[in-house]
Amino acid sequence: MVVVMEERASEEQVQHVIAQLVEKGFDVHRSTGQLRSVLGAVGGNRSFDTRLIEVMDGVHEVLRITEPYKLASRTFKPERSTISFDEFRVGGDEVIVMAGPCSVETEEQIAASAATVKKAGAKILRGGAFKPRSSPYSFQGLGEEGLRMMRTAADAEGLKVVSEVMDVSQIELVARYADILQVGARNMQNYTLLRELGKSHTPVLLKRGIAATIEEWLLSAEYVLSGGNSDVILCERGIRTFESYTRNTLDISAIPVIHKLSHLPIIADPSHGTGLRDKVTPMARAAIAAGADGLIIEVHPDPDNALSDGAQSIFPPQFDRLMAELRIIAPAIGRSICLEPVARRGWGA
Repeated sequence: MVVVMEERASEEQVQHVIAQLVEKGFDVHRSTGQLRSVLGAVGGNRSFDTRLIEVMDGVHEVLRITEPYKLASRTFKPERSTISFDEFRVGGDEVIVMAGPCSVETEEQIAASAATVKKAGAKILRGGAFKPRSSPYSFQGLGEEGLRMMRTAADAEGLKVVSEVMDVSQIELVARYADILQVGARNMQNYTLLRELGKSHTPVLLKRGIAATIEEWLLSAEYVLSGGNSDVILCERGIRTFESYTRNTLDISAIPVIHKLSHLPIIADPSHGTGLRDKVTPMARAAIAAGADGLIIEVHPDPDNALSDGAQSIFPPQFDRLMAELRIIAPAIGRSICLEPVARRGWGA
C-alpha cells in the first residue's frame, strides 16, 4: 500500500507512521516529492486494516496498490524518477545517449570510440568487458583489463561508463570502474543477481528479457528497488517473435506503456533490437519520437572487423548523422540533446 502524507506533515509525524508500519511487518520505502512524502509499504498482512494508518496525524490518504510491482508503479510515485550524474540526468528533459562498441578490444579501439561518441554528443560510453555469448567459443571479453581500458578512455573524454555485470561475484569489480551496472537480457530474471544489485549504490540499467512481458520486466526492477537501490533505468532491447528478418523485434510500444505504468526512466537499444546496421538509425529515431528517455547504441571505428556484434554496430559517420537528426526530432516532443561537457571522474574513485 501507499501512504501519502499531508503537505505540511512534520518529519516527526512521518517517522511515527514509518515506525507503525514496520511494527506491523511492512518494509517501508520513502519517496519525497516536491510537496509530499509518500511511503510505500510492502509485505505485511494483506488483511491489514488501513484505517489504523489513515487516522494518524499527518496522513493524507492510504491507497492499496493493485499492481504486483509496488515500488516501480506510478501509484507509489506519480512523478517520473530521474537519475543524476553530475551535470545531466537520465529521465529529465534531455535525451541521454549511451554509445560505444559491443566489446572492449584494444586501448586504441576504445579510445577512438570514446572520442567519436563524445564529439557527436553522447554522455555515456558503453562497452562490454564480460560478454555473455551464445557460443562458448566466441570472444568473451577482456575482464578487468577491459574495464580499466574503458574507464581510462571515458575519463579522457569526460564520459560516464556503463558496462554489463553477469554474476554476483562481479558486482564489486565492475562498480569500481563503471557508473552504471548493466543487467543483460539473459539475466533479467536472475533474481539472486537482482537482489544483490538492490544493495548496491550504483545505478542499474535493466534490459528486457528476450521473451519477457512488460509486467515481468517491471517485477524484475522491483527486486532491485525493494533492496534499497532506487536508481533503475529500464532498457527496451527487442523481444523474440516469429519474425526472422531482424535479430529481434524492437517493441517501440513498450516505451509509452512503461511511462504510463511506471515512474522509472526507459531507454531503447536499437542495435540489439534489430541486429542490422541499416535499421539502427530509423529505429533510434522512432524510439525518441515515442518518448524514450535515451538510447544505447553500438558504435565501432571498424565494425566489419569487430570481435562481437559487428553487423549491428554503426560507423562513426552514421552516428554523427543520427545525432544531428535526433536534434531535430527531440525538440518536437519537448526534449533536447545538448553538447555540454560531462564532468570527469577518476577511475579509482
